[in-house]
Amino acid sequence: MTPDARLIELGLELPPPPSPGGTYVSAKRVGELLFLAGAISSGPGGVITGVVGQGATVADGYAAARACALNHLAVIRRELGSLDAVAEVVSLNGYVNSVAGFTESPAVINGASDLLVELFGEAGRHVRAAVGVSGLPRGAMVETQMTVRVKA
Repeated sequence: MTPDARLIELGLELPPPPSPGGTYVSAKRVGELLFLAGAISSGPGGVITGVVGQGATVADGYAAARACALNHLAVIRRELGSLDAVAEVVSLNGYVNSVAGFTESPAVINGASDLLVELFGEAGRHVRAAVGVSGLPRGAMVETQMTVRVKA
């Protein structure tokens, strides 16, 4: 099953692709690699804000990371015309707005990683970093950055 068809099967709809919030581009293709700018957690109600470990739970962060992945997928579709053009997800870096000493950033970023594997299968498995930070743009709970390899 293609990633675009799988998205429909999962009952997921991509949001409008986010616009850059500064002097940069949302995506840049270099050869077969498509580098995606950071995507903050946002959904239909706006930015998903909060600090994990202080009013927000790991489950809240997981959902926020999933929202980041959907935003990345929207940018990919805009840039490539279809998610079916993705050969594989190469890397994902995740940043969690969290309290000092928070050790469960990997569990939060699994929200994005799990969605990518659900959608792309083994081609969705990627290398990754998941770190806690003391603040993110617009008070976002999570921000992720991704690189994919495009089919030839």
